[in-house]
Amino acid sequence: MTTSTTELGLAETTLLRFATAGSVDDGKSTLVGRLLHDSKSVLTDQLEAVERASASRGQDAPDLALLTDGLRAEREQGITIDVAYRYFATPKRRFILADTPGHVQYTRNMVTGASTAELTVILVDARNGVVEQTRRHAAIAALLRVPHVVLAVNKMDLVGYQESIFAGIAEEFTAYATELGVPEVTAIPISALVGDNVVEPSANMDWYGGPTVLEHLETVPVTHDLAHCHARLPVQYVIRPQTADHPDYRGYAGQIAAGSFHVGEAVTVLPSGRTTTISGIDLLGKPVDTAWTTQSVTVLLTDDIDVSRGDLIVPTKDAPATTQDVEATVCHVADQPLTVGHRVLLKHGTRTVKAIVKDIPSRLTLDDLSLHPHPGQLVANDIGRVKIRTAEPLPVDSYSDSRRTGSFILIDPADGTTLTAGMVGESFASPEPVKDEADDDGWDF
Repeated sequence: MTTSTTELGLAETTLLRFATAGSVDDGKSTLVGRLLHDSKSVLTDQLEAVERASASRGQDAPDLALLTDGLRAEREQGITIDVAYRYFATPKRRFILADTPGHVQYTRNMVTGASTAELTVILVDARNGVVEQTRRHAAIAALLRVPHVVLAVNKMDLVGYQESIFAGIAEEFTAYATELGVPEVTAIPISALVGDNVVEPSANMDWYGGPTVLEHLETVPVTHDLAHCHARLPVQYVIRPQTADHPDYRGYAGQIAAGSFHVGEAVTVLPSGRTTTISGIDLLGKPVDTAWTTQSVTVLLTDDIDVSRGDLIVPTKDAPATTQDVEATVCHVADQPLTVGHRVLLKHGTRTVKAIVKDIPSRLTLDDLSLHPHPGQLVANDIGRVKIRTAEPLPVDSYSDSRRTGSFILIDPADGTTLTAGMVGESFASPEPVKDEADDDGWDF
């Protein structure tokens, strides 16, 4: 069975993954609730439950934010704490959305929600304008290379629907995002509470001639030519039944992280560097000729070579270099600081290795996008550059080439806490020259 590039592209464009972000009380959950409600994507029993909960709190109208704020603490405090994922569809497109928290201490959740997003909606309260958390979320969107950013200037009803207020906020944010390297910003004035420009055009802002939020979500181009991605298959499991029906079967199972593979293709297994060819691909228990990104498959190889969990199968003609020195831009998400000399575990794909933080060349200052050189440590929510030395060679791509195989996380080896989310290679925060330093005692590589 073969699938054409055109078919792959069409399948990809029918689905849009997007995330919401913004400062506290900017109305993210209300916007998501309004999108779901006005696009007729809410079940009757869900709406009835929201109406009951709203009435019990003395509210005359349903609080649509409750459609996404599912935790008890979220409902009690009127805030979003965890990432809430929602799935809905219109006749034009299917959507997976991540409603992320606004509080500074939950920035790690925004990183999680935006890491797979193709579009981010950043909300701004029209009364407050661009604040520090707005800039932080814009920086994270740029760092994660989210292709499309929507600036939703919310609560326009509370500022009299004044065009000048919207224009000032849009100009300030766009200038900041452009400095970060955000490729596209679409500004939309809205009122999520009453529904202005969310699904239906607003009668209160006749000076605005652009799309509503939903119209933009339905029409924004999402074109990923899967055939031209760097093909990567992280091995998750080796399948060897050793039964009477399959005495010699040896397959290597995993989810294709990028690109496509086909039977007969020459491949290399990293980090060992051994080469062979693909003799078969099993998908859902059936043999296929080609498989592509996000499909979970079992690959059979012509030669009997040593392959185990954590290895990476790649096309021989497009194999990444392996290295023990990783330079990356990171967002630190743990409460404990990340310091020079910190001993960590680095998880890349299905492989986890020991590593040492050799240097922290710079930390990004969000106010003016300046770089603070050699801060010595990164604290929670800091964005900066790091240089890491790993115990074993890793086949890493640049994050600009592949968001899947160019990313990693740092883990505390003592308790398994996730410390840092990292993106390999250059970014808007360019590193300064890093001095070679003597190896630390302990884990020396």
